Amino acid sequence: MGLLSRKATCNSHGQDSSYFLGWQEYEKNPYHPLHNPKGIIQMGLAENQLSFDLLESWLAKNPDAVGCKRDGQSIFRELALFQDYHGLPAFKKALVDFMAEIRGNKVTFDPSHIVLTAGATSANETLMFCLAEQRDAFLLPTPYYPGFDRDLKWRTGVEIVPIHCTSSNHFQITASAIEEAYQHAQKQNLRVKGILITNPSNPLGTTMTRAELDLLIDFVTDKEIHLISDEIYSGTVFSSPDFVSIMEVLKDRNLEKTEVWDRVHIVYSLSKDLGLPGFRVGAIYSNDPTVVAAATKMSSFGLISSQTQYLLSVMLSDKKFRKYYIAKNKKRLQKRQRKLVSGLEKAGIGCLESNAGLFCWVDMRHLLSSSTFEAEMELWERIVHDVKLNISPGSSCHCSEPGWFRVCFANMSEDTLKLAMKRLKSFVNSTTSSYNKSHQESKHIEKWILRLSFQSFHEREQDER
Repeated sequence: MGLLSRKATCNSHGQDSSYFLGWQEYEKNPYHPLHNPKGIIQMGLAENQLSFDLLESWLAKNPDAVGCKRDGQSIFRELALFQDYHGLPAFKKALVDFMAEIRGNKVTFDPSHIVLTAGATSANETLMFCLAEQRDAFLLPTPYYPGFDRDLKWRTGVEIVPIHCTSSNHFQITASAIEEAYQHAQKQNLRVKGILITNPSNPLGTTMTRAELDLLIDFVTDKEIHLISDEIYSGTVFSSPDFVSIMEVLKDRNLEKTEVWDRVHIVYSLSKDLGLPGFRVGAIYSNDPTVVAAATKMSSFGLISSQTQYLLSVMLSDKKFRKYYIAKNKKRLQKRQRKLVSGLEKAGIGCLESNAGLFCWVDMRHLLSSSTFEAEMELWERIVHDVKLNISPGSSCHCSEPGWFRVCFANMSEDTLKLAMKRLKSFVNSTTSSYNKSHQESKHIEKWILRLSFQSFHEREQDER
């Protein structure tokens, strides 16, 4: 062991979180409608599999893009040889146009300000390396994506300090919660370098309000710190209120070319909006030229293949397809989300009202044996092992209230979702029935004890007489 680094032997990656442990259980016994119908259904993975047919249809009509051809001529050699890590200009241009269209073209993005990375995981970690040192801190509103404990901290040494949000106001950020987190970090002798948000939120499935975004900008301006807005779910907003990018707020407030303008950074990816996590396409957008230059150098450790960039540059440059895909995908997400909410309601389970994302934030507090995180883990283990559904407990997302769970809906067929809801309803009914039986037995025992006590008292009274 002495010949290995501390990083190789440490246990701070976060892989032992219940978020990842649920995946491991699923992989041991994955559900399949024919080969393993009693297996675990994966509802802990935020993948968008609802619009693959749209992508596959486009690929079938554009074989040159798939076959590394331009105007019918092979460009295989051009793509196979060394490429500058700044990325293909055509792809960067197509990507920023796609980002603008998702935001209703209310904002535009400069291709020279974008840095390509191997997914959003790489983008977030790269920003940590650019903006902070070991033992510096970033504030994150809770609940937050469990993978941030790995992405932001593991290799960088940066600390995460939670901004505790609660169900009392639908988990919205408040000025007091931000200030409390900031003061807590200072008491721990941590230098706060910024705030990181996900908008739309993972795991809440909600878009941040304009008031919250204004509050965040005011705070980072006052404290002279950074703000990272992870907007990888921006194209999944399927109902009102509309998505508002942090860049739109900056422009509306005429903050271009101010100090805060250079301290706000956006993370984006095609993993969720296009459903292409395996393509490993992420990006950093920053108005700070020093951050862009540093992040570009760091990106050489996690590049996107030239073949992938070329294919997607052609696809995203197809304006007609781009517009059609965005609209169609949103309708499908909305329809599927409603089916999940309906299935939960039939099982007697509610969830936070949401308008975006690939999941719902589900309220199972009434199913807990006690209002504790120990009870939450007991319930989660029963759902994974007995009900055979892998969902993510709120504690893995650092939620401050036990009993909330993230449940994904877009990574499976409609039939599989129906089966999942059937299993869950059966579980809730049996749990409620057991509770009522136990409750009745307790009442019966209480009455019996009272009767015995009364008889004993009556007998003593008779003896005394």
